[in-house]
Amino acid sequence: MIDTDALDHINRPTVTRPLLGLTILAVEDSRYACDALRLMCLHSGARLRRADCLKSARRHLQVYRPSAVIVDMGLPDGNGADLIHELTDGTPRVSVLLATSGDSFAEDIAYAAGADGFLAKPIANLGVFQNAILQHLPDDRQPCGLRSVRNDTVEPDPVAFREDMAHMAEILGGPVDDRMVDYVALFLRGVARTAEDDALETAASELADARAKGVPLRGQVTRLAGLVDARLQDAVAL
Repeated sequence: MIDTDALDHINRPTVTRPLLGLTILAVEDSRYACDALRLMCLHSGARLRRADCLKSARRHLQVYRPSAVIVDMGLPDGNGADLIHELTDGTPRVSVLLATSGDSFAEDIAYAAGADGFLAKPIANLGVFQNAILQHLPDDRQPCGLRSVRNDTVEPDPVAFREDMAHMAEILGGPVDDRMVDYVALFLRGVARTAEDDALETAASELADARAKGVPLRGQVTRLAGLVDARLQDAVAL
């Protein structure tokens, strides 16, 4: 295994780039949400690697040991809590292990699995992102000197949003079972919050509520598919 955490000690953090030298693995299926993380890592001095599912993350972790791991709780091939639990019990343990989700109920599950912290979506504030990682790092990985808290926000690439919509359109265009409904609702709610798309977030929430109540889902699925298609058409028009 390549210990990127050890190699990263070569680069020392500074007050302006407090995460300099860190390698962060984002286990995140949304390209739009991951682009927000990319921008925050860029401004903070960290390097970002991405895995879009549990299988890809486990394969990556067999080769590399990152400084920090940020795990989305809703992934296409399972619950992020499973990976968090595995990493919590791993030796040596990852220095910083964070969970992220667009649903507040996932926070308790993440902490129960062993997460050090929780980042609620949308993750857009640079200071919140930096502090979530820095507070769990040892003293020798902290920047020296006084550091001002940054309240900058980032704006992910709209192309990444369109790619997420295309991914959802493909799923919604085929057979959608209960497990896939759960995944689609969680995915779109997180993306919608990041994009500040209230209509899409509401539709995704209504689908999740209908699924929880056990009522027919056809109407909600059709409506959500229409909203996704409309956003794809808007992107094409632009």
